[in-house]
Amino acid sequence: MNILSIQSHVAYGHVGNAAATFPLQRQGVEVWPIHTVQFSNHTGYGAWRGEVFGASLIRELLQGIEERGVLPSCDGVLSGYIGSAEIGAAILDAVDRVKALNRRARYCCDPVIGDVGRGVFVRPGVPEFMRERAVPAADIVTPNQFELDYLSGRNSMTIGEAVHACGALQAMGPKTVLVTSLHVEDTPKDALDLLGCGPDGRFRLRTPLLDISVNGAGDAIAALFFVHVLKSGSTADALSKAASSIFGVLKRTQEAGARELLLVAAQEELMRPSRVFRAEALA
Repeated sequence: MNILSIQSHVAYGHVGNAAATFPLQRQGVEVWPIHTVQFSNHTGYGAWRGEVFGASLIRELLQGIEERGVLPSCDGVLSGYIGSAEIGAAILDAVDRVKALNRRARYCCDPVIGDVGRGVFVRPGVPEFMRERAVPAADIVTPNQFELDYLSGRNSMTIGEAVHACGALQAMGPKTVLVTSLHVEDTPKDALDLLGCGPDGRFRLRTPLLDISVNGAGDAIAALFFVHVLKSGSTADALSKAASSIFGVLKRTQEAGARELLLVAAQEELMRPSRVFRAEALA
């Protein structure tokens, strides 16, 4: 399996492509990463060095890959944080080119916009681009709860409302929606829900809430969910495998007191999670 992953990258730590590439490789997937930015570290540190790349570089790199004659073997395109709507447009051009050469290829969009408690943290124009262009073009989207509400124009206070919000996104184009973090009225305070809605049903998965705050977990789980959906075609199976793996990595990270995801040190969790969580079907 070959995945073209177009998102941000850091030299130190694990966010964007630095969070998505290795987990996919551990699944036996060949990854072709194109970086939209290259920073020394993620911006959560408050200081970083590096630069944001222009949309023209993304197009140039894609052209170089196409000239190798390999795009027909690309099984999917994964995108995450984008620095501008112009970069987003270049990503959608890449999706169109891949799909023109391989009708079975799928596009997974992690619509990075903001988060509960932080609000919108991307540049002006990006939220609108995500809602109006990226989500309708995607086969799979992986928003958090804040992004689910923004994109659907709804409030997900209950599991039923969250399911309806997912349905609103599916009506925009994507067949499958993964809500990577969800806390609704019946979610215990010491737990976290994930919600997967696909052509084969709607499923909730609940894990303990870990006392940890690190960047990159959303990027990693989006990548794993995408590849597991491509492999099995099962929303519940992909939800279980991706969530179990990332929970295991997060738990190891918490136990070590690390500020960055221990993706390398805890890599066995990506293949054989210490604890397996099962998705429950929703009516």
